[in-house]
Amino acid sequence: MDYPKTRRLMQRGTDFLGCETAILCGAMSWVSERNLVSAISNAGGFGVIACGAMTPELLDAEIAATKAMTHRPFGVNLITMHPQLFDLIEVCSRHGVGHVVLAGGIPPKGSVEAIKGGATSAKVICFAPTLALAKKLLRSGADALVIEGMEAGGHIGPVSTSVLAQEILPELAEEHLVFVAGGIGKGQAIAGYLEMGAAGVQLGTRFACATESIAHPDFKKAFFRASARDAVASVQVDARLPVIPVRALRNKGTEAFTAKQIEVAGMLDREEVVMGEAQLQIEHYWAGALRRAVIDGDVEGGSLMAGQSVGMVKEEEPVAQIVATLMAECEEALARR
Repeated sequence: MDYPKTRRLMQRGTDFLGCETAILCGAMSWVSERNLVSAISNAGGFGVIACGAMTPELLDAEIAATKAMTHRPFGVNLITMHPQLFDLIEVCSRHGVGHVVLAGGIPPKGSVEAIKGGATSAKVICFAPTLALAKKLLRSGADALVIEGMEAGGHIGPVSTSVLAQEILPELAEEHLVFVAGGIGKGQAIAGYLEMGAAGVQLGTRFACATESIAHPDFKKAFFRASARDAVASVQVDARLPVIPVRALRNKGTEAFTAKQIEVAGMLDREEVVMGEAQLQIEHYWAGALRRAVIDGDVEGGSLMAGQSVGMVKEEEPVAQIVATLMAECEEALARR
């Protein structure tokens, strides 16, 4: 089926990404790997590899494996605080990755230039939590922005998607490419953001339980059982420890994270670690807890990162079906306008 109204509103996004449908898959550690990424790109969307804590060697292998499964464009998400960020950028350049997403903070000096100045002159996509930072990132060379609200899964900011969209889209969307993310589970919401000027959208939770996702069956079952209110944000127990809140399904792992913060704060008190090391310990905790849930199926002790749209995820579906449903819902909503 063709979706003329939707495609017209997504045109800038699809031209920029080089795909048929301006729906990006959020980079979910352990989930957004070769199988899911290639399936999303093959379905006409834009898959994004979650590099997370991967070494350059692991990322090299992951990109190569993904390229073997799809000839369509896909991107790579890099965490700005990764100690080997510039080596990872070089891996992306060597593979001819056309789009690099920088997440987790303000891009360090020289990183945007390294991505854009590589052999492929890749495009840079950055996350913008405020209008002021959005403008700064664009001045610094970002080619497109993602604005992600607190409804999203994983690391989140304090402001809702609907408020961010109202603040940022009217100011920037006419001249710049802005993708909206956080809490999107239906095509009707996509229609609204496209009409506000978004170039496209990003979804994570909706794709986490796709047939092609390697997530453990028990991880997927936890999503199917959950409602929106089960996806809660973690609490910060020590003001000195600048922990970015994480949204996940409430379980014993949520409580364990609170205990972990108390433990790390105690180490800071005793001057056993410096602040940078303390932050890395927290990030490593999340990486390990997420792996236990996604790969091992430990749905009690692991981290079930999920957005509030989890209540709309009811069954395992092929990626192509998810994309088709979202596009059909969006087109129907636009046609009713």
